[in-house]
Parts: sequence; C-alpha cells; structure tokens
Amino acid sequence: MIKLSTMARETPTTTIDQVVDQARQLQLDGVDFHLSGMDRSVEYINRIKSLCLKRGLNIGYAGAGSFVGPSEDRAKRMEQGRADVDAAALLGAQVLRVFARHKWPSTVEEQEALWRPMIEDFQALADYAAQRGVMIALQNHDNGSFAMTADQVLRILRETERDNFSFLLDTGQWLGAIGSHPRGEFNPNVDLYKDYLEPTAPFATYVRAKIYKIDSGVEEFIDYKRVLEILRGVDFNGTIGLVFELGEFNSCSHEECMRLAVAHLREVIAAS
Repeated sequence: MIKLSTMARETPTTTIDQVVDQARQLQLDGVDFHLSGMDRSVEYINRIKSLCLKRGLNIGYAGAGSFVGPSEDRAKRMEQGRADVDAAALLGAQVLRVFARHKWPSTVEEQEALWRPMIEDFQALADYAAQRGVMIALQNHDNGSFAMTADQVLRILRETERDNFSFLLDTGQWLGAIGSHPRGEFNPNVDLYKDYLEPTAPFATYVRAKIYKIDSGVEEFIDYKRVLEILRGVDFNGTIGLVFELGEFNSCSHEECMRLAVAHLREVIAAS
C-alpha cells in the first residue's frame, strides 16, 4: 500500500515537533526529516523517534547534502556525508537522501572532471552506509545540479552501481519543468511525464510529491492522476512524501493548503 508522509525541518517559524503533531492530525503515515539544522544528539533523536512512535508515524527519508563540487572541499563533503549516514542510522530512517547539486559546467571537460570524483564519492558513501544498514537515494534537482535530467540520473545510478544506492524521485525539480526555477514557468518542449518521470520511475524507492497550487482542491501544476498511473505501472509501493511550496500562489492558509493536498493525494492514490 502506498503511504503518505510530509517533510519536517527546523525553521524560524516551525519546529519539528509541530510538524510531527500536524502529520498526526492530518492522519499521515510518516514524516521525513531534513538533517540540516537538526539536533544530532542521541538524546534528541531518541526523543523524536519516541514522539513518532507514539503518534503512529513511520520515519521516512533523512535529507542530507550534495557530493559534487570543488576538489578542495571533497574531504569535507565526505566527512559530512558519513556523519549524515550515522544520523540516519540512529534515526532509523528508511533512506538517506543525497544530492548531486552543483552548477552544470559549460564544457564537457569541466563536466567530466567533476563527474568521476562524484561517482567515486557516491560509491564510497554507499559502501560506508551499507556497513550501517543505511539505504541511500539520489534526488533529482533542477538547473543547479548534475541530476537535472533523466539521462543524468540514470547515468549516476548505473555508474555508482551499488545495491543500496537508489533514486528518490522529486516530481517537480526537473530541468525546464514547471516546478523548476522560476516556478510556474516551463519550457514548452519539455514533457515532465514522458521525458523525466517515465524513464526514472522504475528506479524510485521513494517519491517527493511537490504541491504548488492546491486552493481549488486539485494540484494545478502537476497532474497527480497521471503521476500515479506511472508509479503504479512500475509497481511502486513505497512512500510519497508531500512537499508544499509557493504558498503565495494560493488563496488559502498554509494549514488549509496542507489539508487540501493530503485529501487530493489520498484521492488519486486510492483511484489508481
């Protein structure tokens, strides 16, 4: 049965505890945690795990950082990556989300000079994670990434070649898609579903469902009925993590948008 979660992160206006309580009120199945800005102490993580257990919520993905960039920062990226693996293991997250987020160079020589070390670091991180029982999933991103198209995502998966390294499919963050930058605009030559979702869905172990404009009760930027048809077509049976963005596009409050988004996704999941 496909499950539904929501994203929790510490912000100036919202605490992780508040998101966990909201997830319970919305009758969601789980919560996804961003590790950035989160207390990594054993005491705090145990308290969060206990809170989720008492609320009947699974812990989904743990969000980590990027593993491509200047060579002088490589050791620092890997040190942080290993710390993120350890935190995900302690948290008991289903998967550790990682990025390949870095400006795409203009020349093939520059691209390949960054590509090979990125693959080597993904391999090393996956090997480290495997010893701690942690699954890793690459998330696609838009035009500030080495994973902004289906071809790039599939190449990373193929070349990393680790059983515990998979794919976290973000429905909105693709090059030229409506959920990319600037959000709400898109390249008319890009077909989100055929160009991006269909080729990568077979490799997805987790999905991030972006919600942009929902005040009508139906997400207007992304056709989730079609998304679910694609996911069902590859026998996806994991978790879909709700991520609400662009509140200014909606006439209702954030709380009401969340309620509408949950109802909408529940409906299309059931109908699929």
